[in-house]
Amino acid sequence: MQPRNMSMSGVVDLAAVKAAGEAKAKAEQTRAEAARQGGGGAVPPSALVIDVDEAGFEGDVLQRSAEVPVVLDFWADWCEPCKQLSPVLERLALEYSGRFVLAKIDVEANQMLMQQFGIQGIPAVFAVVAGQALPLFQGLAPEPQIRETLDQLIQVGEQRFGLTGLTVDTDAAESEAAPAPAPGPHDAALEAAVDALDAGDLGGAVQAYRNVLSDDPGNSEAKLGLAQAELLSRVREMDPQKVRQDAADQPDDVRSQIDAADLDLAGGHVQDAFGRLVEAVRRTAGEDRDAARLRLLELFEVIGPDDPRVAAARTALARVLF
Repeated sequence: MQPRNMSMSGVVDLAAVKAAGEAKAKAEQTRAEAARQGGGGAVPPSALVIDVDEAGFEGDVLQRSAEVPVVLDFWADWCEPCKQLSPVLERLALEYSGRFVLAKIDVEANQMLMQQFGIQGIPAVFAVVAGQALPLFQGLAPEPQIRETLDQLIQVGEQRFGLTGLTVDTDAAESEAAPAPAPGPHDAALEAAVDALDAGDLGGAVQAYRNVLSDDPGNSEAKLGLAQAELLSRVREMDPQKVRQDAADQPDDVRSQIDAADLDLAGGHVQDAFGRLVEAVRRTAGEDRDAARLRLLELFEVIGPDDPRVAAARTALARVLF
């Protein structure tokens, strides 16, 4: 779904109507009343992103909008675009530090609000300014456009309605500890694998990582751990001097080059290991070439796909293969 209404024309139209002046006066009255009652102080960062339902809409959105623009994020758990947009809005709410509040509304649990706002599809983003609702955009939008929309919203809130935003308690920002992540389904098995590695039980570590991958083939931590444990298992029984001598004496022997590459990588000589196997692929054919190529791919797993040395070696491998 493509974004629309990114021009903020709705805000301009809203500011032009007669109700704008009344809304500004009401907002000033609300802020003054909050100040008399001791409110209006600094808020913790956690108050900048809130979950709102129909029961709390009056206080959490309408009343709050007398102090600060409230951005409404209509979402649902089954909506994949929502899962991309919501984290961006949450991050920006914290970055803008009180210049707007993000209210997240689950449409599945709040059908009445969805109907009242006339929402036809999600994600849908609205704002409430001094009690006045207006559409911002629907569907995914690039972050620069979202920022531009928010900037215009904040400007209208300040100029037309006198909304000065919230003061964020920076001390609370430092003291608010992030909640401990819930343990994942394979955390115990991964921890057991690490313990086995620390104890020198490479076979136990290999089996533990394989157990995780049998249930979760895409588990990146288990893939990396397994590749590392298997490498250590291979080199543990090697005679380094003999392996290197064999590789020097038999440059066309793929097995010798593979073993030497394992030693290179285990010793931290990443580029030497990759270069040795790329050269072995270039010089060989058939089963020997496949063996060298597959071992190179295994060593990529040991280092990780994001390492620039892996990217460079992949490019070199592609050149000799094609």
